[in-house]
Amino acid sequence: MPMDALGKRSRQSADARIRVAAADDASAIIALTNAAFAIETFMVGPRTDEELLAAQMQKGTFLVAQDAAGHILASIYIERQGERGYFGMLAVDPAQQGRGLGRALVRAAEDRCRQQGSKAMDIAVLSLRPELLPFYYKLGYVETATEEFHPSRPMKAGVECHCIIMSKAL
Repeated sequence: MPMDALGKRSRQSADARIRVAAADDASAIIALTNAAFAIETFMVGPRTDEELLAAQMQKGTFLVAQDAAGHILASIYIERQGERGYFGMLAVDPAQQGRGLGRALVRAAEDRCRQQGSKAMDIAVLSLRPELLPFYYKLGYVETATEEFHPSRPMKAGVECHCIIMSKAL
């Protein structure tokens, strides 16, 4: 089994290897994320860019799922927040959706945070993306709170949105 960036055996899922992202993966993560989040027509502009991604890579970690040829098929952002883990920006190449890559990345993120001492995992789901809630319910997440949404890019005029915080004990 291949080794990841931490020198540990990497997880395999849907013929993909999950590993910690490196700085040179940034352009592929940006393209993938913007393609996966293109459905968010309530926001103006791309979901992420070089500046936003660089800031996230300084604060947390990205995991990526890549195929045998080295193409990045999916990514997820994770961050430790005290005894809690947080994940966001789960992005799967639209052509690869439905293969279990998203589920595999969430599990890998949970495993990584659990190994680092996290007792629970959180995600903030936008209220304008209610179709995502059943996916996270199936992974064991429950709604625990709502919070104000602070978008990284402008919202279209007249659009209102908040975050639905979902959590799971690790």
